[in-house]
Amino acid sequence: MDQDAFFIEIQSHFDEALPFVVYRKPNQKTVTALLQEEDELHTVSDFSESGFVFSPFDTTTSETILMPQSQSFEMRLDEYVSTQSNEAVVTTSVEAAKGAKEQHIALVEKGINEIENTGLKKVVLSRKQKINHNYESPVSIFKRLLDTYATAFVYCWYHPKVGLWLGATPETLLSVENRKLYTMSLAGTQKKEDTLEVNWGAKEIEEQQLVTDTIVYNLKDIVDNLQVSETHTHQAGTLLHLKTDITAIVHDSDAKLASIIKALHPTPAVCGLPKLEARDFIIANENYDRSFYTGFLGELNIMTEKKRANTRRNVENLAYGAVKKHTTLYVNLRCMEVDAQGAQLYVGGGITASSKPALEWEETVNKLQTVATVL
Repeated sequence: MDQDAFFIEIQSHFDEALPFVVYRKPNQKTVTALLQEEDELHTVSDFSESGFVFSPFDTTTSETILMPQSQSFEMRLDEYVSTQSNEAVVTTSVEAAKGAKEQHIALVEKGINEIENTGLKKVVLSRKQKINHNYESPVSIFKRLLDTYATAFVYCWYHPKVGLWLGATPETLLSVENRKLYTMSLAGTQKKEDTLEVNWGAKEIEEQQLVTDTIVYNLKDIVDNLQVSETHTHQAGTLLHLKTDITAIVHDSDAKLASIIKALHPTPAVCGLPKLEARDFIIANENYDRSFYTGFLGELNIMTEKKRANTRRNVENLAYGAVKKHTTLYVNLRCMEVDAQGAQLYVGGGITASSKPALEWEETVNKLQTVATVL
C-alpha cells in the first residue's frame, strides 16, 4: 500500500473518532494498522479472543481492552520510509514541575525504608509529567517514533472512549508461536555514549538477576524446556539496559496463555518483588493512577495463513495453506498519553536496598528526556 494513502487513512479514522492501532515490531520495516469499524469498547474475557489488546497496570480493578480482529480492517505498509528531513533534531527541553524532584526523592526514600524493614526486595517507583506542546496529529508523532526507535515496539493506539496513547517500548512481555514461548528480563538503565561495552554497577546487576530469577520461578511449573540466555547489554534509543532472553515450550497454548500472562504481569521490571506486596505499595504511595503505563499491549491470537513452500514435492498442495496464530505482547514503557492540551509522560525505575534516591531521580530525567524528543 502507498505510504501516503496508508497514513491518510489512519488520520481519517482518527478524525472520525473511530478506534485504531498502528504499530511496527522491533527491528522490522513493516507497519501494521488495525482499524475498528465501530466505536464499541470491547474487553477480553479469557485471552482466547483474537485481536489487539491494551491492558492496564492494575488488572485487578480495570479490564483489558480488545480491538477484535473479526471486527476490524487490517492495513499493511510493507516498508516505512522515513520522511524526516536532514536537519538536526531539536531536543525538547523538559523542566520538572515545581516540587517534583523533592516528591520523587521522598517516594524513593520511603521505598528503600520499606525494603529495609519488610520482606519487600524491590519496588519500581514512577512518576508522570505533563508537557505542553503545539497540538499536532498523532500520525506526525508516530512517524517520529518510527524514525527514532528502530529496535523498539512502536505504536499509536486510540479509542474515543479511552484516549490516545503512543510509545516505543523495548520490553517484550511474551511471544508465543507454534508452542514456543519467548520472554525477557530487562533491568538497569544508563545513557548510551560511544559503545555498548559498558560497566554495570552492583545495583543494576542485582536488580537484573532478581527479575530473571522471578520470571523463571513463575514459569517453571507452567512450561517445559525452560532456557535462559547470558545477560547482555541492549540498546533502546539513547538508553542501554541489561537484558536476558528466556525461552520455553508451551503445551495446549489456548489453555495456558491466560495463566502465563497472569504469571508474568506485572513483571518485576515494572512492579517489584514480591509482586503483590510491591503492587500494593505502588498503588498506596505513588499518588497517581498509572492507567496503561506499565500495562501490556500487542497481538493476541492473531490468525495468519502460511502457504506451503513452492517446491516440487508440495506443488500439488499449493492451494492449501496452514492457518496459524501467534501472540506477541509488550510491556507499555516509554509511553505517553496525548490530548489537545499536552502530553502526559510516564517514567520510573527499580528501587532496591542499594538505591541512591538522587540517582534514581536523574534516571527518570534521562528517560523523560528520551521520550520527549518526539514532541
